[in-house]
Amino acid sequence: MADRVTVIGWDGSSLTAAARSALSAATLVAGAAHHLALPEVPPTAERIRLGSLGLAARRIAGHRGTAVVFADGDPGFFGAVRTLRAPEHGLEVEVVPAVSAVAAAFARAAMPWDDAQVVVAHPRTLRRAVNVCRAHPKVAVLTSPGAGPAELALLLDGVHRTFVICEALGTDKEQVSVLTSDKAADHSWRDPNVVIVIGGAPPLAAEPGWLLGQSPARSPADRGWARPQADAGEAKEGGSAQLRAAQLARLGPRTGDLVWDIGSGPGALAVDAAALGAAVIAVDTDPDACARASAAARARGVQLQVVNGRAPHVLEDLPEPDVVRVGGGGAEVVAAVADRRPERIVSHASTRDEAEAIARALTDHGYTVECALLQSVDLDPRTWAEQDRSVVFLLAAERPVTR
Repeated sequence: MADRVTVIGWDGSSLTAAARSALSAATLVAGAAHHLALPEVPPTAERIRLGSLGLAARRIAGHRGTAVVFADGDPGFFGAVRTLRAPEHGLEVEVVPAVSAVAAAFARAAMPWDDAQVVVAHPRTLRRAVNVCRAHPKVAVLTSPGAGPAELALLLDGVHRTFVICEALGTDKEQVSVLTSDKAADHSWRDPNVVIVIGGAPPLAAEPGWLLGQSPARSPADRGWARPQADAGEAKEGGSAQLRAAQLARLGPRTGDLVWDIGSGPGALAVDAAALGAAVIAVDTDPDACARASAAARARGVQLQVVNGRAPHVLEDLPEPDVVRVGGGGAEVVAAVADRRPERIVSHASTRDEAEAIARALTDHGYTVECALLQSVDLDPRTWAEQDRSVVFLLAAERPVTR
């Protein structure tokens, strides 16, 4: 095992005394080409051009001597430290930090970033990173080859955002570009780069933040979800609060997910799912319901994409969902949704025949289906008189996990 491993963060500025001292004693130096070209790297040291950090860690673990690993920005922020400290390598490291690429990007843009979400985009996680950009008004994306500004823009098709693209931060080729997301796919961008994605409804005015990237409840009215609708007509149209609570619980929307809410009505469930951190597309045939859903999202301070159209045809052009609530359209729409293979689908029916048809459509597509008969009765606590009664079949389906 290496006698000593020092991880040096580099942001383009002069190396610190601690970094120079570690380098002077190094018998192995790992880093990108621009790191290995630094004049402080000892000419006698073994050099490893970083590709796979895991492979480099194994070589360092077998090295007899003193090793230095270079990383751009702060190596403890989505960086090399996590891999090097993994138990399978057995490495104890010292860290010389630097300004992270995200902090540098926001500094170039002269913007605060304690209210920003930060995500890493690789080809395998790009879609989830895009969903965070759909759901939040300020996101920093640490990109990678194959998951850069152009790919982000293509997957955000139909959602308007502003991109602040910071290329080659800390180098003599550094460049900052500001453009709309629909123009980003027309350019070639240098790696590495950071993209600040801005847009959608601005967050509601609040006290200065205390939690990075989060918007905790600002008042008692902001707490909870699946709350009763103030308007009785909207409550009937959107389903009872108890039904929405059960549907949300079975869907489990989370940050990085894309939720389809088909037959969204006035948007109560869609807005709740967005408040839980997911990206949400609300679909309804009624333009007035779509307008109310947009207004509900603005009032709650969340992002919501609203599509006016009739399922299943309108679904063809929508991006791939993770979880889906089918609030209208019956077995035909459920079958069309199942064709897109989301992880979870929930729906409901007012009759047993309709519930059986939906269950058949789901099982025919290979989903595991559960059904429950939910009955809820609203009571006036002053007189305990019955105000409203709801009886509905709740169907929840999960796609089998493939290994």
